[in-house]
Amino acid sequence: MKVKNLWDYRAFIFGSIGREFQLKYRNSLFGMIWTILNPLALIMVYMVVFSKVMNARISNVDGTFSYGIYLCSGVLIWNFFSEIIVRSQNMFLDNANLLKKLVFPRLCLPAIIIGSAFLNFSIIFSLFSAFLALTNSFPGVIYLAVFPLIMLLVLFAIGLGVILGVLNVFFRDVGYFFGIFLQFWFWLTPVVYPISIIPERFRALIDWNPMALIVEAFQAIFVQKQLPDWQGLRFVLLLTILFCSLGFILFRQHSGEMVDEL
Repeated sequence: MKVKNLWDYRAFIFGSIGREFQLKYRNSLFGMIWTILNPLALIMVYMVVFSKVMNARISNVDGTFSYGIYLCSGVLIWNFFSEIIVRSQNMFLDNANLLKKLVFPRLCLPAIIIGSAFLNFSIIFSLFSAFLALTNSFPGVIYLAVFPLIMLLVLFAIGLGVILGVLNVFFRDVGYFFGIFLQFWFWLTPVVYPISIIPERFRALIDWNPMALIVEAFQAIFVQKQLPDWQGLRFVLLLTILFCSLGFILFRQHSGEMVDEL
């Protein structure tokens, strides 16, 4: 199946995304209102509570909400990445019955995961952006740099996720191992703490952590209100190209075997 064939199955993709979104709140009293209340509460905690307690830990940045913005920009991006990659590593196992019974481009599954994760992310990120505007913390035209960064993040996550998804069909230990690895990866990324607290001799290691580079790019936009270091993101771009290429190759070579294994 070719990537362009996804367009012919757009109704299936968008329908699946819509059903996932509706099922999430099907039996709740307030229904889809929770899509606003939950992220709004999260942002208020990060911005108000943590800013008051942790504000002094962000050096060279003024503002009452500096730590809250730092924390929020990092956590929201990490959660977006985590949702894509965790769902991707299980997408063939979770949809085993669908793969066996229906004929459709298998690339629809990554597309559904991206669309569903982006829908959830866009809601909370819009609320975060609105809070920045209300508190006079909006970065201005620099905000536009967010969009290529989001695209880079999505491609990086789905490329790695497809690789893990294929391997997880044949070696179930891959999923268990990566779940543990992801927890360490989070704490090795400057999401909840500033990079300034890392000893100087270890800071060079950050350049080998692709998620640290991506998170720092978002934090530069929202906290320092400056453009990210595009040159520093070349390593992430190379990894993204590598992961997407390898993931597509593995997917094409083993798509038939996966159905038999499932």
